[in-house]
Amino acid sequence: MPRHTDIDAKLADMDAAGIQMTALSINDPGPELFGAEGPAVARLVHDYLADITRRHPGRFFGLMTLPLHDMPAALKEAERCARLGMKGILLYSNIGGEFPDEAKYRPLFAYAQQAGLPVLLHPACPVTYQQTRGYEMAAGLGLMFDTTIALSRLVLSGLLDEFPKLRLVCPHVGGALPYLVGRLDHQTMVLKRGGEKIRRPPSDYLKEVWFDTVSPIALAIRYGLDFAGPDKMLFASDHPWVDPKLILGLVRGLNLPADTEAKVFGGNAKALFNLS
Repeated sequence: MPRHTDIDAKLADMDAAGIQMTALSINDPGPELFGAEGPAVARLVHDYLADITRRHPGRFFGLMTLPLHDMPAALKEAERCARLGMKGILLYSNIGGEFPDEAKYRPLFAYAQQAGLPVLLHPACPVTYQQTRGYEMAAGLGLMFDTTIALSRLVLSGLLDEFPKLRLVCPHVGGALPYLVGRLDHQTMVLKRGGEKIRRPPSDYLKEVWFDTVSPIALAIRYGLDFAGPDKMLFASDHPWVDPKLILGLVRGLNLPADTEAKVFGGNAKALFNLS
């Protein structure tokens, strides 16, 4: 769709909503779907994003999307992207059908922690696509379940104990996990199912994850804030799929304390992504 690739249109929509700066990335699919050409595709799109951020200083910062099917190439590209000024890593909820808690992806998290780069979990074509394609539920439910499964697996894998300084972001107010994590707590801590690699209840780890405000219902944003706390919520809108003014109005309608609203609308993002 034209407005999905038009930077001038993007800036106009940002201005209309009063948004000063936006994280910019590619969308699904990622470089891993291009096989041997994946690293070249990653370089191509990252050069494009870097050019946009250079031409519009103060309006955009870049998130890198790496060819994770080739880990040596991915790490090399990550270092190049950091030199280009990119501020974080976009990680798909599944990489060609594999979830990112698999051991082969551990070098990515080691690099992210060492480099101080946040990792933003992003929905990919869901593994439940066939089950959610009816009634066109793949976007409304399938993507959310994919992120929920991926985040749950990352928590249960012990990743956040292995990399205690890793900064992990889960969009869409954490998917469905904040609403279900009590069940994981009971399963792992009481029934002793699936918690062999963690030291604490899953909900403890989930409180270390940043959320964003992408939900078209204010109750979900309110619950996410109550769960994560005012320092772990980032304003986002899912633009260009969603009009930023929709989410903006929902957040403002919560009538948050001024200091909390300031954190959500920019303070937390500045701290997380080391923005000046």
